[in-house]
Amino acid sequence: MRFDDHRVVITAAGRDFGRTLALRFADLGAEVLLSARTLAAAERVRDEIHDRGNAKAHAFACDLTDPASIRAFADDVAGHTDRVDILVNNGARYLEGPDLGSASDTDVVDTIASGATGTVLTVKNFLPLLLRSERPDVVTMVSACGTANHHRSEAHDAFYAAKSAQAGFVEILSKRLRPRGVRVISLYPPDFDNCDPLSGQWETTPRGSKDNLTAQSLVDCVFFAVAQPRDCFIKAFHFEQV
Repeated sequence: MRFDDHRVVITAAGRDFGRTLALRFADLGAEVLLSARTLAAAERVRDEIHDRGNAKAHAFACDLTDPASIRAFADDVAGHTDRVDILVNNGARYLEGPDLGSASDTDVVDTIASGATGTVLTVKNFLPLLLRSERPDVVTMVSACGTANHHRSEAHDAFYAAKSAQAGFVEILSKRLRPRGVRVISLYPPDFDNCDPLSGQWETTPRGSKDNLTAQSLVDCVFFAVAQPRDCFIKAFHFEQV
């Protein structure tokens, strides 16, 4: 499926999975509106997309820990488009740590604010644009860390807290927005391997039953879900961990 008439907002698109997803959406014709904590990071990905032949890419700065920055991002996007068809909540700071005391108070606040508060405020500020679409989807990269009894990640407790909050939010959001025609689609991957679509790894990364989950497979899940007809609502993807 192509996405030539889709307008897609992706947070934290300056690197890793967000960048990979932005490149794939753009390659399939979508107009992509990208944010990163620094404008320079978003502009680098925008320029990559332009170099690949799609001029419909826009870069914005957005600090997901700052409510004013999120509001400004949404306002700036509204200056470029009258609607958003797909909002991808990819932004959330990853924090690694073996125990609760291994991170500073500042790191804890930043991690929870970016993943939990940032996701809530992003959806809140973009909801008017989503409701102007005939096919609105909200896609959230949660994490297996947001599921009950998961304990296999090396992530810090604060990251677990942020992802658990995200999981609770998308659950109630799905129930409340579904009657308004918005599908809320969530992914709960374990730690996974990122791959660079420009390096050739995209086609050669192993994807056998004993291999770690890859960013490529997660991207495929996103595209499968949003490509379904509107009467088909894939609420969540959960993954077994090798």
